[in-house]
Amino acid sequence: MYLYLKKGGEMNNRDNCDDIVVLSTADWDNPFWTNKQHVTVELARRGHRVLYIESLGLRQPSVNKKDITRIFRRVMKALKPPKKVKDNIWVWSPLSIPFNKYAIIRKLNKVLLSGMLRLWSITLGFKKPILWTYNPLTSNFLDLNRFKFKVYHCVDEIKAQPGMPVSILETAEEILVKSSDLTFVTSPTLLESRKKWSDNVYYHSNVADFEHFSKACSQDLIVPDDILCLRKPVLGFIGAISSYKVDFELLNYIAKSCPNLSIALIGDIGEGDPSTNTSLINQVENIHILGARPYELLPNYLKGMDIALLPNNINEYTASMFPMKFFEYLAAGKNVVSVDLASIQEFSDYLKIAHSKEDFVNKIQEILAGDGFSVQHLHKLASEYTYKSRTDKMFDLIKKEQDLIRSTIILMK
Repeated sequence: MYLYLKKGGEMNNRDNCDDIVVLSTADWDNPFWTNKQHVTVELARRGHRVLYIESLGLRQPSVNKKDITRIFRRVMKALKPPKKVKDNIWVWSPLSIPFNKYAIIRKLNKVLLSGMLRLWSITLGFKKPILWTYNPLTSNFLDLNRFKFKVYHCVDEIKAQPGMPVSILETAEEILVKSSDLTFVTSPTLLESRKKWSDNVYYHSNVADFEHFSKACSQDLIVPDDILCLRKPVLGFIGAISSYKVDFELLNYIAKSCPNLSIALIGDIGEGDPSTNTSLINQVENIHILGARPYELLPNYLKGMDIALLPNNINEYTASMFPMKFFEYLAAGKNVVSVDLASIQEFSDYLKIAHSKEDFVNKIQEILAGDGFSVQHLHKLASEYTYKSRTDKMFDLIKKEQDLIRSTIILMK
């Protein structure tokens, strides 16, 4: 049974579910789905009608083909009304000027976004919706008082990404946390830093679509030719191939220390960091950059991997990051070797954590020699960390907070 919330706090049928506006920092059709898309699907599955607002462009665009193409696509999409993509889900790509370091631009964006949101809310019949936002600049884009309940889902230290307006983000995010009824964070580090602004901050780690990624364990699933043809064993990584996230020196070291294995990298180069330089891995014979692949095919590629990697840089961004890939890898039944990320310490019984590049290679060799974890052991944990289970916990907190707000209003009358 699912909780459907409206005035009075009683259980409701689908027709009485609150409408929800999701302010995302990712486009809906990004090949690598993250919290934003998955949470939206889960909210819709519970019966809520959801308007998903695509990324507003926090980072100032660069003069490169990728950013220019994205701007052109956004302008074309902005001329269209919200598009229904699934039951209960509409996707809207608003026009936003991506130079938010200037106050006049932020004010103009707020007028544009707020005005158009009112129009589409009327068109879709959204009345006093809930706001579920991932954007730390939300208070600069929207009038928060228009929403009956506000949830800030903080999943990254966005200010630590390249090209971000740091001071503006810090000020706006503090306002957002203090103004939100609840803030959810995905790592202990994010919890510690956001707790100083509000008592209503709760930690729920990233999770995975267990049903989807566990398909990698199916005997009938076909492994794509471009990874099937690689020399075994195959070490794999799925995600953004960006210099602020991935340690290219580490990958270079692994490849040269283990010339008889292959490393397959699946993802876009420079996602979030157009200045990414991949020269350290481009010319290494046993490193294969396969590019981005559709979300539907990721289990197929994972099936073709012998070990899954988390070869992240250790920096301000990754110190606050909980890698979504961790539970996706486990759901696929893959042993994981990772650098020493703060967020995964509590799960050390389910992966190998390396403390140096030499140790990373040693951990790989241990797994290849048979000293790894069974699929059953990995699935035991991964099956507990799903979008449904996490959203259940979040809605328990939402209902509790809504009940508290109603009680306070009654006492004040």
